[in-house]
This record gives sequence, C-alpha cells and structure tokens, in this order.
Amino acid sequence: MTKPLDHLGMWDAVASLAEQLELAMENSLPERPLPLARDIDNIVAIGMGGSGIAGDILQAIAAPVMSVPVTVVKSYMVPAFVGGRTLAIVVSFSGDTEETLEAAAQAKEKGAYLLIVTSGGALLDLASEWGCPLYLIDKSIPMPRAAVGAVSIPPLIALNQMGLIFGVEEEIERTIKQLTMRRNMFARENDITEQVAEKISGSVPLIYGGGDIGAVAALRWKNQVNENVKVPSFSNAMPELCHNEIAGWSGIGGPQNSNISIIHLRHAHEHPQISRRFDFNRSVALGLEGKVFEVEASGEGKLAQLFDLILLGDQVSLRMAAIRGEDPGPIEILIRLKEYLAT
Repeated sequence: MTKPLDHLGMWDAVASLAEQLELAMENSLPERPLPLARDIDNIVAIGMGGSGIAGDILQAIAAPVMSVPVTVVKSYMVPAFVGGRTLAIVVSFSGDTEETLEAAAQAKEKGAYLLIVTSGGALLDLASEWGCPLYLIDKSIPMPRAAVGAVSIPPLIALNQMGLIFGVEEEIERTIKQLTMRRNMFARENDITEQVAEKISGSVPLIYGGGDIGAVAALRWKNQVNENVKVPSFSNAMPELCHNEIAGWSGIGGPQNSNISIIHLRHAHEHPQISRRFDFNRSVALGLEGKVFEVEASGEGKLAQLFDLILLGDQVSLRMAAIRGEDPGPIEILIRLKEYLAT
C-alpha cells in the first residue's frame, strides 16, 4: 500500500493506543479529592462523539459490577434524578463541546459532584471555578476520536480510587499487553484488518456486536468509519437486533441485493444464546457467503477484549480511508456544522 494521506497523524495516534492507556494510568491522580463512595447513589457520564465513548465504555465495564447505576448522557440535558448524590463525569477532549458544557452546568446547578476529563477549553476553566476533581489529558492527540484511551481510562480509575469498583489497574495492564500484541500483528502481510478493509470498502458496513462489550465496540467501529472514511455505516447489538432489524432482510432478499456488508464482532464474554443468535443471523438473514465477516477479540478480561476490538476497528477504518484516498483526520462537514450553529 502506498503511503496514505494523513495530515494530522491519525495512523500514529492509533498505533500508540497502548502507550496512551499507559500514560493515562500513570497520570491517575486527580488534582482535587474525589467524593466518597458512600455519598454516591448514581452516576451520569456526560460527553459527545469521540469523548462520549468514554461513557459507553464506563457503562459496559463498570456498571455490571457496581452497586450504583450508570446513565450515559449525550445531549444538552441531564436526567431529572440528578442531584446531590449524583457523580457527574464530564468528558470533553476539547473542553468546548456545547452540549457537554450545558449538561455539566445543569448537573452543577442540581448539586451533583462533578469529575472533569478534558485537555483544556471552557471546561478546564469551569473545573477551576467549581473546584472539581480534574483529569487533564494530552492535548497533542490530533482528534478526540484518537483519544479513546485518554478519555476513558481516567473515569475507570476514579471509580476504582473511590472504591466503587476494584482491580482496574490490573485490567488496564492486561489491556496494554493485548494492544501491544495486536499492534505488532498489523505489520504482518494481509493481517485481519487489511483483509476486512479490502472486502468491505465500497459498501455500507453494518457492524453487529453482542452484549454490552460488543455494542460499544460496534458503535466505535461505526463512528470510525463515518469520521475516518467519510462514508455511511451503522451499528446494532445482539440480542436486540434479533427482535427487529433481522426482519428487514426479508424485504430486500438479503445482502446480495444491496450494497451492504456485515461485520460480526465477537468476544469471549457473550451470553451463550447471543452466540447462537449470531449463528442464526449469518445462516438466515445474511446468508450470502462473502458478505459477512467475523472479527474475534483477544485478550484477558473484558476491558482487554473491548479495547482489542476498538483497535481493530480503528485500524480497519484507516485502511478503508487509504483505499479511498481519503485523509482520515479532518472532518470538514463538522466544521461547517459548528459554524452554522454559532450564527
């Protein structure tokens, strides 16, 4: 493959994901004290886009083992239940995301404890004004979507430091090990990411995951294809898609009659019935060989397998962008949107 267009250094950012997690773990002490676990009844994770994925990861990894619920907020407004016993984790790479700033101000007004993850901007100023615990992340990362480790590791570490979850550092260390191993595989000729990218380029990818981990991984793949490749892509998760989306295939006669490709993201923590649903999905709804691709996570533990799928998807999207001759970094349409909303 010829050297791809990459004015912002997205390829290097993806390749350094293991080091990004390592740095996030090393810089794991917030600048101000965290609240006590006994003072928290619920958690809201506030963020949009490449920063908002931190809330999805938190919900998939931490919520199943905590005694308090986690709600992900990707909007201008926080839920009515937010109050004095809420921990609001506010994540914005730039610190200037308008939805996040407004939701954070609401949470503060309602008396919530705030924990802020940012590299600067207005949110950094608010952290100082409000006296909130702050995790300051590396602003040299080229784009928010390239900072998935930097934005998602601090909230997990914070919950571990508060005593709401346990064993996070060991999970992160296993994840770093897996990401390093996976990155080394990318240098091999015809590795899995190259195979998938070549087969699905020119199509509209549907990314299917299973359970909490698979759902987050599928969403990440979809978003990366959208932003890096600049083409439509869609995601869904087992078992929910078996109650609705699967029925849609009968109306078009299967993928052979459409410009659609399907990627199944698999991991070792699926419910047994989800595994069977993937089998049924392949054999009945998506029955044409050559248009359904399966990607299997590796790694020890849920966090390692989730980030393994994330890294695979990031690399696939970069390879797809290269095939199209697309620079994965800049997103002109989002700049136009921000200018439109500012008028």
